[in-house]
Amino acid sequence: MFPHHREREQPIFSTRAHVFQIDPTTKRNWIPASKHAVTVSFFYDANRNVYRIISVGGTKAIINCTVTPSMTFTKTSQKFGQWADSRANTVYGLGFATEQQLHQFSEKFKEVKDAARLAREKSQDKELANTALTIAAPQFSQSPPVMCVNGPEDKLFRSQSADITLASEKERIKKMLSEGSICELNLEAELFTLQDSNSKLVAALHEANANVEQWKKQLAAYQAETERLREQVAELEIHGSQGPSDLLKDELTQSLEELEALLKAKDEEIHILQSKKAEYHAMEHERDQAILRLREMEMRSSELERRIQNAEQNLNNSLEDRDRIDTEIQRAIEILDIKIFDLNDLRQSLVKLLDK
Repeated sequence: MFPHHREREQPIFSTRAHVFQIDPTTKRNWIPASKHAVTVSFFYDANRNVYRIISVGGTKAIINCTVTPSMTFTKTSQKFGQWADSRANTVYGLGFATEQQLHQFSEKFKEVKDAARLAREKSQDKELANTALTIAAPQFSQSPPVMCVNGPEDKLFRSQSADITLASEKERIKKMLSEGSICELNLEAELFTLQDSNSKLVAALHEANANVEQWKKQLAAYQAETERLREQVAELEIHGSQGPSDLLKDELTQSLEELEALLKAKDEEIHILQSKKAEYHAMEHERDQAILRLREMEMRSSELERRIQNAEQNLNNSLEDRDRIDTEIQRAIEILDIKIFDLNDLRQSLVKLLDK
């Protein structure tokens, strides 16, 4: 009845923004669709060859828009843009944190719109080719066999409760599928964003660790040089009369002061890097928590799929039981028709005997 595994759409771009919708009455004012910034993603469906813009807030789809070649994304300010969706009869607005994010979304919108236009052209060419191939094909139609039953007994044996139960079971399965799709899209969008943030975080950590190791080596070399110069200065002070001139002492003292100042500056840079490293550790902790939440959502999605499969199995069993009951009812009706016919013959025979 329903597919057990839906082909997933692939996210191709994600960003975060505040989502707005135009007021349907005034067509001028903006109505916030989210209390805070949410993830807005472009998805590509390879099976249907369509692109969609999707944003999910909690368990509710805020944006579910199929990109068409006629759509246009307009920048109305440095951090705000909008586009119209004729199918949903609304206008969406996005407020970004930076101008760069707005520019990236605008460029991706143009790219996806061009891809949608190419996909539509290919689809139209394919339809024209199929139409040309099937112009001369004869069309045959065969009506299904009709089973006639004498009398209104068939309606009496129909089970109305079975129809009501099957209808409610279908509605429940549709609702479960809808909730599972929303959770799945939310999971994919958040995972895509986390993967992007994780790659940036790992690159920054590697760079910071490399700089720290390099500066530690330089610091050790400066410390060794400083100790050597201090020993030379001490020897010069002890053996002042036998040592080099005062000019050489001044040069050594000046070099020592410069090295100490450089050493102090490097110490400050190391402290700054260590504080940044602590921030990176905090970000890693947040990433681990997000991955844990994603795993929990995957477990919930698996549980939901299992429940859907069980519901489908129950529905199939109900349909099989219904078909079996219909078959038995039909057989009983046929037997009843035969009995009625026999009784009618018997009645006619009795009438003939009474007439004699």
